[in-house]
Amino acid sequence: MIVEDFLKSSWLCIQALVTDLGTFKTENRSKVPFYYFRNGQQKDLTFDGEHFFLRASVEYSNPPLTVEEVQGIIAARLLEVCGNFFYEHGVSQYGQGEIDEICRILEDPPTGKIVAFLLNTDDIEPDRYSMNPLKESILNSGQSAFPAASVKTEKLQIDQKFVQKYGGSLISKGEIERIAYYLGSCDNNNYMDMVDKVKYEQLESLFGSFGINLCLPSMRLPITALKKETTEGLLHYIIRETHKDYASIECVYSCMGRSMKNLTTLLTVPQSTKGYGSKRAARGRIYFDGSKLKKLKVNYRTVQLYPNAIDPNDISEARAEDSFEMEGDRFVNYSFKETPSSPQFFLYSLASPEDAVLWHGIGAFGASELLKSYTTTRLTCMKSLLVKDLKERYGVALRLPLQFNLVPAHMWVHPFHRNIDASIGCVENHKDMAAQGMRVEHLPTDKYVR
Repeated sequence: MIVEDFLKSSWLCIQALVTDLGTFKTENRSKVPFYYFRNGQQKDLTFDGEHFFLRASVEYSNPPLTVEEVQGIIAARLLEVCGNFFYEHGVSQYGQGEIDEICRILEDPPTGKIVAFLLNTDDIEPDRYSMNPLKESILNSGQSAFPAASVKTEKLQIDQKFVQKYGGSLISKGEIERIAYYLGSCDNNNYMDMVDKVKYEQLESLFGSFGINLCLPSMRLPITALKKETTEGLLHYIIRETHKDYASIECVYSCMGRSMKNLTTLLTVPQSTKGYGSKRAARGRIYFDGSKLKKLKVNYRTVQLYPNAIDPNDISEARAEDSFEMEGDRFVNYSFKETPSSPQFFLYSLASPEDAVLWHGIGAFGASELLKSYTTTRLTCMKSLLVKDLKERYGVALRLPLQFNLVPAHMWVHPFHRNIDASIGCVENHKDMAAQGMRVEHLPTDKYVR
């Protein structure tokens, strides 16, 4: 049902993939490390740089998978498998034989030229959308304005008020039990590992419903990667290059469509010594001495984040209170160990090996302005106007990825509550999801360039 609707409604996406694969050159790209979880254990794997990588995503703002996340993962696998299949066999008419073969391939892990993966952003707040069943203890433990990479599980517990209010609409009984199990067995105190274990267990179980292997490999950016890097690493280099002088910061601001008048947008948000790292809670200002970056001022203040789709008045919160200054030299000669920080997404995504990306509802649920910043920054780097020599230094393939998007009007929703943020466990019959179709669109790059 899903494959037939996807082929019928999203054929232009397959054509775009096949056309792009025809001219795709990796040019000695570096190998790419990923991980996944199976039976609660982390497994590492590596793909060589000859592959065409398609980026999808899930969130650390909620342990169980949402309906939206499941649709995105299924769409990514459909793009991957159909792209590989029609690249090998030619883009032509398809019949039941081709549909059956695609369905068979979807049962297996990625094997072709195109490899779909999950980019898990580890710098977001743990209850960004007021949909985390651990929300009360996240607040009470003082971790609501922490980046997910810093959150510890030892003081977290199920919020029973949340369960009573949102049972069946945002969370299910079975999911609460799995979260409680992995919280209790989380011997490394790592919140992100706990979330990954819950999500990967669900991805494995969904094979029985959809007949699709959904266990995509994952990578975490930016904090996990910055912690592992030396000061000569790729993300360190991106931070140094974007802060080296007035002209470089002005170039980034131009990519964002921002004026240099107020200089209140920080290109990388320094973490507080109290652990705060929320970009929403942080307010800052950049100061220059001539063309030299002089200092950054940072203020962390309590701020409202976002509501869930069931109760628009239930808005999550990042509680923070701190102020400090940092010398500009700490960013011109950047070291994460000395100055932990999180770059803006459109900058750190340069470290993702993506040749194609899948956005979720750009134009309704997704931010068109972010996509413009993302696209313009990459084009600027390709012209060697910003963050130069990425290919020569780090084997980064500087090309503009294909942009795909879950069509906003056709995003999956809970069959009764009609929300995209319902956990997948709230849906009793997963055929109700499949019956909503699978509509993906190819976004033209020229409409998303500043």
